[in-house]
Amino acid sequence: MQTIQIDQIKKRLMKLDSAAISDAMDSLHIPAGLAGIVPRSNVGIKMAGPAFTVRYEPIIPEQGKFLNAGNYIDEVPAGYVIVVDNQGRTDCTSWGNILTFKAVQKGIAGSVIYGSARDLSEVRRLEYPLFTTGVYMVSGKNRAKVAAKQCTLDIGGVAISPGDWVFADDNGALVIPQQHLLTVIERAENVDKTEQAIIEAITNGEDLVNAREKLGYAVPWKAAQ
Repeated sequence: MQTIQIDQIKKRLMKLDSAAISDAMDSLHIPAGLAGIVPRSNVGIKMAGPAFTVRYEPIIPEQGKFLNAGNYIDEVPAGYVIVVDNQGRTDCTSWGNILTFKAVQKGIAGSVIYGSARDLSEVRRLEYPLFTTGVYMVSGKNRAKVAAKQCTLDIGGVAISPGDWVFADDNGALVIPQQHLLTVIERAENVDKTEQAIIEAITNGEDLVNAREKLGYAVPWKAAQ
């Protein structure tokens, strides 16, 4: 995908929230939400971008041999979201302050970690979008290594392939398959318009039940078309 296309798509997504996108995905019967992955950054931060995927595997440390798992970041293009599958590990981390600094320096859009992170004060100071299942202080060095890059991941039953889009905000993170991207965005924009119309109607004194029925709450991705 060309840079100009990425920028245009990101601009549309950043006007939305994960709730509207999730409703749009529901309308297509596509699982999207990454359950258990929550924001670790400043309140109000959101991110969107194509996925650069990384899969870790556990290792048994070898005497006198140092293994560093995080050098993949040199390959991640600006504007992409790093998605790491570290099997949801809670006993060691796969993200910290050095990776955060490098990601900010490179203009990476954010990170989603199925596993733990540390150095949250630095993450928040740099206002870097980070979403993880856990927080812990123990390093992943000599405990985990990169097994594959740019491969399809499965996180909680949701498939994430390189180039799929990742969106995250205060509500959590979700994945949009690239082949459905434009349809999802259009439907999510309609969901947002429908909900705003309902709020406007009840602000003007309409009963909620009537506003929902009249404005198409049951199928909001259609109602605003």
